[in-house]
Amino acid sequence: MSYDTDNGATSRWTALAELIVFVGIAISSKLIVDQFIWKFSGPITLTGTLVLITIYMRFRGMKWSQMGLRSLPGLKSKLLLIPQILLVFAVFAAAVLFFSEGLPAMGVEFMAEEAEGVEDRWGDIEGNLPVYLLWLGIVWTSAAFGEEMFFRGFLITRLEAVFRGVRFAAIPAVVIPALIFGYGHFYYQGWSGLVMTGVIGLIFGSFFLIYRHNLWPIIIFHGLFDTLGMTVMYFGIDA
Repeated sequence: MSYDTDNGATSRWTALAELIVFVGIAISSKLIVDQFIWKFSGPITLTGTLVLITIYMRFRGMKWSQMGLRSLPGLKSKLLLIPQILLVFAVFAAAVLFFSEGLPAMGVEFMAEEAEGVEDRWGDIEGNLPVYLLWLGIVWTSAAFGEEMFFRGFLITRLEAVFRGVRFAAIPAVVIPALIFGYGHFYYQGWSGLVMTGVIGLIFGSFFLIYRHNLWPIIIFHGLFDTLGMTVMYFGIDA
């Protein structure tokens, strides 16, 4: 299966500059918006950053299809998403179980602690239909599409260009975005959230490469999982 990538056309220094500029914009804008509306600072600033990236890419003649949002022609390519999503789920579930249950059982207590920001951010969703629908919209736009486009599609392809020709270049290309991804959740999930989302970033990034730069299985799984989480909280189910 072929896929589009501009790694060969993007110089190492151009890719590095793109990384520095847009990661800097994402982090600095989030720190600013945090002071005013911290519950939605992540979705707001990530969406704004993606808009700027899209404008920049259009100026350079690039498309998001080169970073994972490629077309899926024919029924076969669409049906292939099902086993791909299930494989992501299997690895994801095993990792989450190990870090949320296994590590605390081995005495790593901070992984069992829930940061205060989690309750503060989601506490008003139970039984509140407008808030539930609002977060579902955010789940599919900012989380499923936005996070995967930025942290996997954009960052990994830029890092592949930066480390092109370097042995084991895939390792920093996956690890660095995962660390940034984990940091992006620290503000309301604390250290346990940073570790957990960092590991999730490693899993999603690895599958992005395994699936030959195809974001769709990861986007769909991400959206479905977060939708399930929101629905559990809305109905007040003790998960």
